[in-house]
Amino acid sequence: MTTTTAPTPSTPTPTHSRVGTTALTALAPAVWGTTYLVTTEFLPSGHPLFAALMRALPAGLIGLLIARRLPAGAWWWKAAVLGTLNIGMFFPLLFVAAARLPGGVAATLGASQPILVTVLAVIVLGERLSVWRLSWGIVGVAGVGLVVLGPGAAFDGLGIAAGILGAASMGTGVILVKKWGLPPDIGPVGFASWQLSAGGLVLLLPTLLIEGVPAHVDAPGITGYLWLGGIGGLLAYALWFRGLGRLPVTATALLGLLSPLVAAGLGIVFAGESLNVAQVAGFVLALAALACGQLTPTIITRTTNPAEKETAA
Repeated sequence: MTTTTAPTPSTPTPTHSRVGTTALTALAPAVWGTTYLVTTEFLPSGHPLFAALMRALPAGLIGLLIARRLPAGAWWWKAAVLGTLNIGMFFPLLFVAAARLPGGVAATLGASQPILVTVLAVIVLGERLSVWRLSWGIVGVAGVGLVVLGPGAAFDGLGIAAGILGAASMGTGVILVKKWGLPPDIGPVGFASWQLSAGGLVLLLPTLLIEGVPAHVDAPGITGYLWLGGIGGLLAYALWFRGLGRLPVTATALLGLLSPLVAAGLGIVFAGESLNVAQVAGFVLALAALACGQLTPTIITRTTNPAEKETAA
């Protein structure tokens, strides 16, 4: 007689592993939500490209020293493509959108990324369209819009184009990470360092030609750069790419809704802002979209047994 042994409570189940991975991955967009506050309160004004460069290149080079691995073979051009999409293009477009649009409009455009990722997953990865996650992506954009859009929101054509292109740039990078996967024998820190270094090199020449180096960087500015590069750069992207390798890409993209929500929450805490009823409803909607998007709905089909078939006949 064979006996089956039930797993002990300490044995991790796939569900527990999924929840833990999701929680760690969610730390990345939560940290990215601090970018606006750090940029406006700590960094020298008028140098968004330099801020993007400092967020990418030093962190990438430090990551390379930690990982001690350079790309090999096809991963040279793949890392260059991913670094350009996720870092080199995304950062400048993000700053252009933030400079030409009210923060709420830019944040709402950025929140459209899960919708783009859901569509690109069908086109690039050949996945079936997830109506469930597409719907929650739309709900998430609506929720973020309620939280961050004010009555005086202005719309600038170039700013809107930059916001949409920025979301599309990183959305495409996310899809390609899922398509190509992580290279063998390299951890998330090394993988993130390849992209941060590549993106930083893309940003280097435009930054020097257009902005140059700030004339003076004080102690708060140095602290801000360290936070953006170390925590918001290397650590956050390592967690993000680790999650992309283990979670459904459309579900992971929905975690990005945390960024504008954290930014709005920091505004409440540090700027003394308050929420009206519509904004509270928006928070609830966005959090519901984020949570429900992590679930995979199951379709229960009713099977008819032979006896039922005979009765029906």
